[in-house]
Amino acid sequence: MVWQTPEDNQPRMALGEHLEELRRRILYALAGLGVTMGLSLIYGKWLVWVLARPYALVAGEQGLDGRLAVLSTTAAVGVYFRVCLIAGAVLASPWIFYQLWMFVSAGLYRRERRYVVYAIPLSVALFVGGAAFFLLVVATPTLRFLIGFSGWLGVRPVVTLQEHVGFMTVMMLVFGLTFQTPMVVLVLAKMGLLTIRMLNKYRRHVIVVITIVAAVVTPPDPIEQILLAVPMYLLYELGVLLAYLFVGRPRPTEVPSLDRDR
Repeated sequence: MVWQTPEDNQPRMALGEHLEELRRRILYALAGLGVTMGLSLIYGKWLVWVLARPYALVAGEQGLDGRLAVLSTTAAVGVYFRVCLIAGAVLASPWIFYQLWMFVSAGLYRRERRYVVYAIPLSVALFVGGAAFFLLVVATPTLRFLIGFSGWLGVRPVVTLQEHVGFMTVMMLVFGLTFQTPMVVLVLAKMGLLTIRMLNKYRRHVIVVITIVAAVVTPPDPIEQILLAVPMYLLYELGVLLAYLFVGRPRPTEVPSLDRDR
């Protein structure tokens, strides 16, 4: 039996049609990923250089050889393709999210679809911005502290290409996910799980959580912790502002119930 959605008056697909649509969207997403990875292969050497450059700069300051080592003849090839795959995934992320959106949108109301249309580009931009922030701002002082600490201990670090690229990509992923804070706050506010009053009330608790997260994901150096904690707090405030603009203040009828919860 085929039934219709209450808002859009369109017939919903059967289970088999949903599975076929999912398969088709996955193939489209993989095709887009293949194209962007192919483009990344052309500039793969430059991409590896971009990731290795912060280490080369810091190693030069410490009087060390800025070239990264490999432990086998095939290691460089593996790292090269890994970097190209990650770069291709980043480049294809709008297309991949679009295919995901086209699959999910069949089960959403028109109002919910409008939210997703705005959310996906903003989420991609925030992720790329977070990854770029680590690469351009945080990576060099972080490596300076880590290599300097090794020198303080009187040891010479032997950094491999695999280890360095793994460290850089993981930290870029961490910062990219961290920069999703405004989107998370806005979505939770739209769902009614958070209100402006709650966001303001628990601001001090959020600051404590941000400080703990920054201390966990960065080296034990206050400079790196501040470089992550300050943007995280500003992004939280951006989320509060977006919630205020797109959700609005709580109605007067909501205030007494919140006061009773205190």
